[in-house]
Amino acid sequence: MRIRAALIAVTLTGLTALSACSSGGASSSSDTLKVGVSPVPHAQILKYVADNLASSKGLKIEVVEFTDYVQPNTALVDGSLDANYFQTVPYLETFTKESGAKVEWVGPVHVEPLGLYSKKVKKLDELPSGAKIAVANDATNEARGLKLLEANGLIKLKAVDQPTVRDLAENPKNLQFVPLEAAQLPRSLEDTDASVINGNYAIDAGLKPATDSLALEKAEGNPNANGLVTRTELKDDKRVKDLAELLASQQVKDYIKQTFDGSVIPV
Repeated sequence: MRIRAALIAVTLTGLTALSACSSGGASSSSDTLKVGVSPVPHAQILKYVADNLASSKGLKIEVVEFTDYVQPNTALVDGSLDANYFQTVPYLETFTKESGAKVEWVGPVHVEPLGLYSKKVKKLDELPSGAKIAVANDATNEARGLKLLEANGLIKLKAVDQPTVRDLAENPKNLQFVPLEAAQLPRSLEDTDASVINGNYAIDAGLKPATDSLALEKAEGNPNANGLVTRTELKDDKRVKDLAELLASQQVKDYIKQTFDGSVIPV
């Protein structure tokens, strides 16, 4: 499912879904910042900020959890949220290009290395010819996953900015690709030889990226930091600026390091 189709579908059901994810109403009060997040690790990090740091800025934060990568942006666009914290710059750029939404990147917080996982093999070279590999079906994470496979010598991609499974230049093992919604990738491990899984969903499924993956993105120089995003009209809002400052604080960096043991890396 591409972002454009998902945007239309989710917009129709956005208010219902949002009310199911939050104990609050559909709109923020004037002094409360309503922020959409993925449950792991984003909600954990934001709740740490809300419980331990926000009072120092006189900031009130309402944490709204979503289990997919579409609703946090559509809810931000329709005004149900004031900000969100779940996505990377490349994902945001794809969303804004396809939707025309007026949203902006505020600042990075952490990197969740993308990993290749398997319940069938223990090493990359054990993947059989014709192995079935699941990848995310959104453009950004599909490209990111394929680049991880290329970096580990499993495939070679054509020289395009955002490759898809149709852009294979070389596929010596004749790998078979299964595009799935990113949230479904952990459970796909029962049916595939291996699956490329986003860090947040891997952690939520009990996987430890640092030790359980067959291959893992490098953190150094990684352009896929997860960060805070808001609508253009709120980019100078004091609440947004205060939250960005807290998320970049040493206290949050220490919390991430102590809590996630290398599976989430502060920027």
